[in-house]
Amino acid sequence: MNRRTILALLALGAALPVAAQEKKKSAAKQRVVIQVSDNDPAKWTLALNNARNIQSDLGKDNVLVEIVAYGPGLEMMKAESKVSDRLAAALDGNVGLIACENTMANTKVNKADIAGGVKFVPAGVTHIMKRQREGWAYIRP
Repeated sequence: MNRRTILALLALGAALPVAAQEKKKSAAKQRVVIQVSDNDPAKWTLALNNARNIQSDLGKDNVLVEIVAYGPGLEMMKAESKVSDRLAAALDGNVGLIACENTMANTKVNKADIAGGVKFVPAGVTHIMKRQREGWAYIRP
């Protein structure tokens, strides 16, 4: 083999692992966290629509979606919320719904006040920060 052939083979050998990694990344699930921090039913509806549209566009099996509510946005996750029927549908559609326990403690909301199926984190804003560090996309409607 001549020098050019050897260099070409070395370059090809170096490129193969990179190509394999890129293919593996593209096959991995996409992940998105949606922040709800406003006591505004229109924004709650928008967040739920965003979640549904993301799943529809990317394929429900290809994306993980979480909606994290904290501060005034916690009202969205209450059992008596104006969007409570849509919360149930989101859960059925495999959207993670998460309530902030800090907000709950500060506003004297109990877990029994929150819609069934909603999960809890100690601090909603910290959960969003962790997700972003893990590479999750971030949306705030």
